[in-house]
Amino acid sequence: MREFSEDYLRRTREGMWDDSRDALEPLDLQSHDRILDVGCGTGELSRVLREEAGDDATVVGCDADTDLLAIAGSHADPVPVVAGDALQLPFPDDSFDLVVCQALLINLPDPAAAVAEFARVSSDLVAAVEPNNAAVEIDSSVDSEGRLERRAREAYLEGIPTDVALGADAREAFGTAGLDVLETRQYDHVRTVEPPYSETALLAARRKATGAGLADDRETMLSGTLTEAEYDDLRSAWREMGRDVIEQMEAREYRREESVPFFVTVGRV
Repeated sequence: MREFSEDYLRRTREGMWDDSRDALEPLDLQSHDRILDVGCGTGELSRVLREEAGDDATVVGCDADTDLLAIAGSHADPVPVVAGDALQLPFPDDSFDLVVCQALLINLPDPAAAVAEFARVSSDLVAAVEPNNAAVEIDSSVDSEGRLERRAREAYLEGIPTDVALGADAREAFGTAGLDVLETRQYDHVRTVEPPYSETALLAARRKATGAGLADDRETMLSGTLTEAEYDDLRSAWREMGRDVIEQMEAREYRREESVPFFVTVGRV
């Protein structure tokens, strides 16, 4: 399983549930009082689950990365956290009545095995919030940005060993694990960059201009069909695009909208 930094999780999950939580309705949160968030990272979803479930519910976060759990535990409004592997959860059977994960199955080689483990510790429902990273759409004031990001994404998807485009197909893992799929609901996470620019947006622009983002993914991208010469050409164009982004930011003209489709799949044990 891939490891993620606090910065990565903040950039990709920031504001995800701020505008609408309708996609969480199938979880029937207020009817569950023992909820587990597997792969909780720094606890963003855990806190949302607790807010929606109400004061009488107990929400526990679980993650294999103890550094991320330390950050989750130090939050001003922390939830209880436990270190553990998604494939070998450190809980007895039926410890919870709802087990949830977000963007976790896409990083596992055998999603069905994880879902089966979730079902072992749940007495009622299992839910997965998984993206289709192949269907990301970008609208940018920098003409080349959408095209270059699509090209980089395709190369990355070719090189990654897990199904990061899982999305709605998570229901197949639920079926394999023996769960009755109740519903799959789409939720589009839209991230907008516009003046005034946040520090996160400014950092992302600088990383584009230096090519740092692509450099982080170089090994993965070259694991697919992309050649080193093609990678070098892409990185050169990427850095030029990043400079255009910074130039537009300085003029307060840069705008970008990114839409990532997530699918909330819910199954009964």
